[in-house]
Amino acid sequence: MRFGINTLDDMEVQGKTVLCRVDINQPIDQATGTLKDTTRIAACTPTLKELSDKGAKVVLLAHQGSDIEYKNFYTTEPHVQVLSKLLGREVRFIDDVCGPAARAAIQALKPGELLLLDNVRFVAEEQTLFEMKLQLSHAAQAKTLLVRKLAPLGDLYVCDAFAAAHRDQPSLCGFEQILPSAMGRLFEEEFCVISGLMEKPERPCVFVLGGAKISDAFLMMSTVLGGGVADQVLTGGLVGEVLLWADGKDIGEGARGVIRKAGYESLVGTARELLAQYRDRILMPEDFAAVQGGQRVEYPLGKIPGDTLILDIGTETGACYQARIRTAKTVFVNGPMGVFEDAPTEQGTRMVWDALGDTAAYTVIGGGDSITATKKYGKTEDINYICTGGGALIRFLTGEELPVVKALRYGSTLTKKQC
Repeated sequence: MRFGINTLDDMEVQGKTVLCRVDINQPIDQATGTLKDTTRIAACTPTLKELSDKGAKVVLLAHQGSDIEYKNFYTTEPHVQVLSKLLGREVRFIDDVCGPAARAAIQALKPGELLLLDNVRFVAEEQTLFEMKLQLSHAAQAKTLLVRKLAPLGDLYVCDAFAAAHRDQPSLCGFEQILPSAMGRLFEEEFCVISGLMEKPERPCVFVLGGAKISDAFLMMSTVLGGGVADQVLTGGLVGEVLLWADGKDIGEGARGVIRKAGYESLVGTARELLAQYRDRILMPEDFAAVQGGQRVEYPLGKIPGDTLILDIGTETGACYQARIRTAKTVFVNGPMGVFEDAPTEQGTRMVWDALGDTAAYTVIGGGDSITATKKYGKTEDINYICTGGGALIRFLTGEELPVVKALRYGSTLTKKQC
């Protein structure tokens, strides 16, 4: 047991039916039905292999795509071929989640066999709107259709989906109310690494925060700066722009419009409070890049014309951040410095990742865009730890107890099926 949660070492799985929630959500080319990336699938295979090798009947539950952005909503069927190849054994698939066909397939499993169910978000109670509107307690989640139909078929529940640990949904938090539960090897590893980062980082400890999804970034900054975890925070993307706006700097109407449209203007006040307390430990961009006529154009802060859109940090800021990263002892990164997918605006992100690749510091990155950037710039082997979590990681670093962690702690107290 670690952190009050059972690990696989605490469970006897031989001959048992194990319901295993994984996060194998990956970008998919829906025109061809092929996966564009397999990072998260590869990350969960040690848990699946261990369970299978020990003679468990393994039932995989997973989601694919956002149920709010339906263009990304998709079946989990394309994952089966990748899972089978990585595990070196067949993983069966059934295009059902908790109906009669799925239940029959689960009951037919033999020790060591693996079965992947279809996208759990095909069940309405697993969808984000259901979660946000109803806000069911964990006890109430145990009474949802998914849990009522599948829990009687399972002996144990294992969660290896740290990347989804910030979600409060039945497949993540409901089964632990009924079945003896444990975290998988990936969950255990990521929990330990991030806990260590928060508790005893080597110093100086530098956080690099960027990207466009920043709703929890300022809460995280408050935690890591207030708790003395981060010695410095380097900012890019919308994080840096919001801070500069809060500081009264002219970032141009284009940037302010983007912040308003994203719904982040309310964070300006929070950013102002952070600057009032920790200004000497927060670094903000001093120059920026935009695109004109397909070419990169750089502007110093305060000289950004009209409605120009800020798309990257500038060269001077990139060089400053490189120096800080190269002299650090611990570096944590979440989010790119700009629109790194496009050649004219990738320079800032590439400069940061180049420094990550050659620093002597212990380096940790997290989040989908950060993982994509790591692969793009060939730094996968140079990063000490790549965390699959994005939203969960950020929420964890705010100091919040994640819903799945709370549920697993309860499930770890159960010694037999409660259904």
